Amino acid sequence: MIYAAIGTVCVLGALTYLELNSREITWKEFINNYLAKGMVEKLEVVNKKWVRVRLPAGSNTSDGSSLWFNIGSVDSFERNLENAQIELNVESQNFVPVVYKTEMDGSTVKDLIPTLLIIGFLIFMLKRSSEMMGGAAGRGKGRGGGLFGGVMESTAKLINPTDIKVQFKDVAGCEEAKIEIMEFVNFLKNPQQYMDLGAKIPKGAILTGPPGTGKTLLAKATAGEANVPFITVSGSEFLEMFVGVGPSRVRDMFAMARKHAPCILFIDEIDAVGRKRGGRNFGGHSEQENTLNQLLVEMDGFNTTTNVVVLAATNRLDILDNALLRPGRFDRQIYVPAPDIKGRASIFKVHLATLKSNLNKDDLARKMAALTPGFTGADIANVCNEAALIAARDLNESIELKHFEQAIERVVAGMEKKSNVLQPEEKKTVAYHEAGHAVAGWFLEHADPLLKVSIIPRGKGLGYAQYLPKEQYLYTAEQLFDRMCMTLGGRVSEQIFFGRITTGAQDDLKKVTQSAYAQVVHYGMNEKVGNVSFDMPQPGEQVLEKPYSEETAQLIDSEVRVLIGTAYKSTHELLTLHKEKVLKVAERLLKQEILNRDDMIELLGPRPFPEKSTYEQFVEGTGSLDEDTSLPEGLKGWNKKKETEPEKKDTDKKSSS
Repeated sequence: MIYAAIGTVCVLGALTYLELNSREITWKEFINNYLAKGMVEKLEVVNKKWVRVRLPAGSNTSDGSSLWFNIGSVDSFERNLENAQIELNVESQNFVPVVYKTEMDGSTVKDLIPTLLIIGFLIFMLKRSSEMMGGAAGRGKGRGGGLFGGVMESTAKLINPTDIKVQFKDVAGCEEAKIEIMEFVNFLKNPQQYMDLGAKIPKGAILTGPPGTGKTLLAKATAGEANVPFITVSGSEFLEMFVGVGPSRVRDMFAMARKHAPCILFIDEIDAVGRKRGGRNFGGHSEQENTLNQLLVEMDGFNTTTNVVVLAATNRLDILDNALLRPGRFDRQIYVPAPDIKGRASIFKVHLATLKSNLNKDDLARKMAALTPGFTGADIANVCNEAALIAARDLNESIELKHFEQAIERVVAGMEKKSNVLQPEEKKTVAYHEAGHAVAGWFLEHADPLLKVSIIPRGKGLGYAQYLPKEQYLYTAEQLFDRMCMTLGGRVSEQIFFGRITTGAQDDLKKVTQSAYAQVVHYGMNEKVGNVSFDMPQPGEQVLEKPYSEETAQLIDSEVRVLIGTAYKSTHELLTLHKEKVLKVAERLLKQEILNRDDMIELLGPRPFPEKSTYEQFVEGTGSLDEDTSLPEGLKGWNKKKETEPEKKDTDKKSSS
């Protein structure tokens, strides 16, 4: 393209030079000053547009320029020239000869410029493509150039050890995962300890678990503790619109890892390129499969002395290709679960350390851990940040307990919408709906303890109730049934007090339906369906065929309806028995809009079942109050060699050089 542009400029420059050294004359001037005096040797009609006047040798114009004039058409020019020569009494055999020519002028060149540019661009692309292929062939010695050189190269980011500020003390709530991954730090720091016993250093590990549990943070902390370079890349960065880019980037990334060994290579969201091959993969999936194949080949290329540990993270371990998970590639599968109550307390201590508060942070961390069941590390970080934002909005000098409680409500249910205009009838319906939930849960043994109930709209809902679920992993059929009854309390309350139902129970009915199907289909808790378990479809997942017959499907639907109907009938009987108490709670809600646990005790009396509400009660019988951070015997000395080992390696390098 550059060459074509240069050529175009040269042609235009030459034509411009010719035009500057010529002079335009009129037809009358041509006849009187040149033709009548016999000074014209011949005429050249150029491109049928203009005429160049050729004068005899030695008869130059006064300024030394050539002469030319425009013509309308060739026919009229010939007719006028013939008439002019007849009037000048020039004999026909002595008429001025006329020559016709075709030349390239400025307008023609301008028309050709787009074509010239396209040709130049094609030449440029061919030249750069050859350079790119040569650069790709020599990728082992250095990075290739070319138009696609930047596209084909890896987009992995290299973080130097000095720039990694995260260590294991900054990661809390996943002690078991930390212990497993600490071994990789020990591998990188003391590889000889394992080689002497004939052990092979694991090549990699996959961190899996729910979103927000700290998988990426744990991988970065591993590099920070090992004091080695950290190379990070996202799985989606291997997939581009150009064919062959993914495998090329994989090769380039592993070449970078070998160059900076010992190091940690971290592939986040590896499910983008690690999905199972075959099946219904068409079109763009072939590029993903080629990238996966190259990844498998590169991981096989490592040996035990490479000192490169490959870590990967994903939320969807079930969709990964089996070849990727076999020993020799990703040897370990480290599950990072949502933290339990002790883990949440540890995470709160980490985040509270940087917040300004006059409260006892250890006690605050334990109290907040009890109030946040099911929260992940990301949720806890969000709660702490929201509490600081609320305190700053209220112009407080330090963060108080009420700010943390408001932050939990905002994270769970959304921001309060006090500006929402509810009609009195709608507000009364919401109050009785929430009162039905509260009273049903209060008198059901296996329902979760109620902390707060409100009829101030939050998020998408018009009412909000906060409960304190137990730290429980196993549920009986009776416990699940009581939870269904408590969830149906709002719809039943509307039916009892108004004789009609509204759309406000849509979310409740959705939860009840999911729970009922799970009991019948997934957990085998139905006598007629039997002790069988079928996989339930994930949200957004299409099910082309069910793993059971049509007869079984009809039986399942029938039993689900029976179960929900039984729960509805039981809830109706319970709220009919405590109808006056539902009325009390609803009237107080309409008056105060928010009721806490003390208000419920005042209205309904103490709950007739034992319940846990404090951190100490939740962790009772589980050992120490705090999370167990003790290390296995083989890893207790891993941190002591951290300072001496690099010095020894540096000495070895100097002596070898």
